Amino acid sequence: MPALQSAIDSALIAAQAAADKLATDIVILDLSEQLVITDCFVLCSGANELQVRSIVNAIEEALHLAGEKRLRKEGAGEATWILIDYGDIVVHVQMAEERIHYAIERLWKDCPVIPLPESINLER
Repeated sequence: MPALQSAIDSALIAAQAAADKLATDIVILDLSEQLVITDCFVLCSGANELQVRSIVNAIEEALHLAGEKRLRKEGAGEATWILIDYGDIVVHVQMAEERIHYAIERLWKDCPVIPLPESINLER
């Protein structure tokens, strides 16, 4: 069964907030067939710790305005990889080096990618 539409909608809100803060390599993976604990991963990259924090703040604000409740946040101290768990979606904001090293997309390569709208999918 594919991801719930509500999870996809929340993931798209997070992706748009990240794009608004100039995040790069934004990807939404549908993990609903592989995991029971979440439907989607939102992945994006920031150039440095300051940008990673800025992206995270924008995502949290946008999802809060959409009525989503954050369950937990990890990695905010170092800000090289911050994970925000909303239950149906989990957002990973990483510095580019962390993204390459941990290669989450490669680990979940069998999962479908949710298409992004043009406003998010622009090359940065």
